[in-house]
Amino acid sequence: MDYRDTWGDRERCTVLDAAHDEERLRVLVDVWRTDPQRSPHLHVIALCHHMLPGFHRIPQAEPGLTVDLINVPLDEALAQLAARVDLFRLRGLEGAGTGFARSIARLATRDARLVAQGLSVEQVAALQDQGFVFDACEGDAQRARFDSRKPRPPSAPVPERRAIVLGAGIAGAAACERLCARGWEIMLVERHERPAMEASGNRAGIFMPLLSRDDNIPTRLTRAAYLFALRHWARLGGIGGAIEGQACGVLQLARDAGHAEVQRAIAAELAYPPEFAEWLERERAEALLGIPAPDGGWLFRQGGWARPASVIEAMLAACGRRVERRFGVGNVSVERADGQWTVRDAHGAVVAHAPNLILANGAGAAAIPQAAPLPLAKMRGQVSHVPASLLPALPVVLCREAYLTPASDGLCSAGATYDQDPDPALSPASHAENLARLRGLLSDPHAAEGAPLQGRVGFRSIAPDRLPLVGRLPDFDAAGSTERLRDVPRHPGLYALLGYASRGLIWAGLGAELLAAQIEGEPLPLEMPLVDALDPARFVLRARRSPRGPQTA
Repeated sequence: MDYRDTWGDRERCTVLDAAHDEERLRVLVDVWRTDPQRSPHLHVIALCHHMLPGFHRIPQAEPGLTVDLINVPLDEALAQLAARVDLFRLRGLEGAGTGFARSIARLATRDARLVAQGLSVEQVAALQDQGFVFDACEGDAQRARFDSRKPRPPSAPVPERRAIVLGAGIAGAAACERLCARGWEIMLVERHERPAMEASGNRAGIFMPLLSRDDNIPTRLTRAAYLFALRHWARLGGIGGAIEGQACGVLQLARDAGHAEVQRAIAAELAYPPEFAEWLERERAEALLGIPAPDGGWLFRQGGWARPASVIEAMLAACGRRVERRFGVGNVSVERADGQWTVRDAHGAVVAHAPNLILANGAGAAAIPQAAPLPLAKMRGQVSHVPASLLPALPVVLCREAYLTPASDGLCSAGATYDQDPDPALSPASHAENLARLRGLLSDPHAAEGAPLQGRVGFRSIAPDRLPLVGRLPDFDAAGSTERLRDVPRHPGLYALLGYASRGLIWAGLGAELLAAQIEGEPLPLEMPLVDALDPARFVLRARRSPRGPQTA
């Protein structure tokens, strides 16, 4: 077909393919790449049932190219997709019924095209009822254009691609990198003299998926973010390359025999591919570790540990000159006037000025008046650095209620605590707690005896539901009796990447990708139930339902 009719003069062309095929994708991308009249951005969404469940954004080396692969049933995928589609490629829908026609019409742009094979008479009629006008058939190809008179949602306006990002931790660096990849100019503001001085400054962060029997929202979010991070880090130089760490695998031990039985059921029911997650019984787990593992555990072969600061460095390096660093500014205030956000230092001097402001400063967001109503708690976490000579040599990261990393530069990281102590100094009590959990992991009551008090304290930002906040910030004062997320009033040009708790290393990349797609009006990388679950405005609705207002974690 002539794709030039599809992308025409569009800023972005979105193609939805009902059956993913690598060769078809390659042909489409080749035509787009070589066409001087192409859209600057090509977004391909394809259903693919040969991968893990859910929505998966696959990072691409080609500038302007985005690929999403979706492994959910067709009707469910169409209902949960947030996109405006210019071309539908339909095949393999024998026996799919006709219900998909309404969802396809909902997603279609005003003059969308449709190319199909094998549609039944009933399916063609259903699409015609929704506004698709079919041409005369050419062989077995069925072609149509969308010509509905029903009002269509307006196209998202092209944003002014300048922003202030407040906070140079993992959330802020990811925001810079994902926006700069789209041509934005960023002013990165940090109160410290260098990045990764708060919770992102730990020696090691663990990356691994989350499993649950009901495949709930945290599980689906973490799976999508974990897989995105693995692919994205590879483009940034990879673990062991630009990113310091080890993709050595993670073994998550069962808590007890009852917990192990639940995990066996998950393994049997969900049948994950072994490279993603494999249940190991006691014998295999102990053979891997060389120490007791009485109830077995999950092996995540692609997991491991990474130094968050090195991930931050790799992301900021990818931004090049599009990021202007304004570090060491101390505490700041923000204000909005004449369509612009201004950040000032403690003396009132202007630090940065832009139409968009992204709060990625973790617990520090509580000092920003517009974010103060958010029910975010500040939780202390202490990590202990244990000399490797006091511990057995581990081939993988070991975790359960706590974690223990293999040695790096002669030290292993063990932790981390969760407490509300505001003291940033190392605590002997927290150190003792970490060592007690470490001994439980190793099944050795004498492990790490004599370990000196050394480590690091950081403060996490945590929401009551333990999910991050990604999206435009709500205006609590103007919300009134709002009952739906889409109706919640928002502060113009003000966005949040907050509440990453202990999973910032995994969540940051996909969270920033989601936010960038929202601002740009692109197809979103997650299904709408997950997008809504992360929306900061969810706490406006919960406040409406509770006479006590927003609840703290």
